[in-house]
Amino acid sequence: MSTFITRRTALTGLTIGSGALLGGCDALSNSPEFQALLTNAERGNFAIQRGLTDRLALAKEFSPEQMSPVFRANGTRVPVGEAYAQHSAANFVDWRLVIDGMVARPQSLSLAQIKTMPARTQITRHDCVEGWSAIGKWTGVPLKLLLDLAGLRTSARYLVFHCADVYGGIGGKPYYESIDLIDALHSQTILAWLLNDAIIPVGNGAPLRLRVERQLGYKHAKYVQRIEAVSDLRHIYGGKGGYWEDDHGYQWYAGI
Repeated sequence: MSTFITRRTALTGLTIGSGALLGGCDALSNSPEFQALLTNAERGNFAIQRGLTDRLALAKEFSPEQMSPVFRANGTRVPVGEAYAQHSAANFVDWRLVIDGMVARPQSLSLAQIKTMPARTQITRHDCVEGWSAIGKWTGVPLKLLLDLAGLRTSARYLVFHCADVYGGIGGKPYYESIDLIDALHSQTILAWLLNDAIIPVGNGAPLRLRVERQLGYKHAKYVQRIEAVSDLRHIYGGKGGYWEDDHGYQWYAGI
């Protein structure tokens, strides 16, 4: 993933490309006080956007004729490790999706079980923080149906998606992402297993990929194997809600 990111201030709405910052700004970027200021600005921007945006507003959907000829794979192409390799070789017949944390009825579901549930198909545009976009057709189970099955507790505020890919090779950091319940319960938020009417390729996140259509591409976690309902993100890995957010300065809320 590119190291170019953007920051928007809550007061001015100014977008600053970190890839374009001069060397003299490095001291600010490494300053805990400056990072805290940016974090507070991001929270303000998130609150403003949530206040102004219709919670039920739909991301734009497209016609089949508008689909991209190729849907680019990005980030991890093949997760490292023998466990994933064995699942892939067996067409993921033994893959399980665990739903736990602050739920009344923890679940461990096979792909076969998930595929018997009502599915949604949508043709949407994927916008990457690197600057490219692609339009693809996704089919999967609405996340809300899975959450209804598990029974979210009233204390749950976020969902954490634990994935099979590890950045940095064996012994590296597990990839994860998180969203709040507004996006989790949105009608276009699905766990997809089909891309363009075919099983999702490994490079695009097989066997299950989160599609949270109102956010930028890095929030669309690939290789999802566990969904954990939590009340707070601060105790999860680096505490900022995602792999890129923890170590690379990306915003937790990537709404578009």
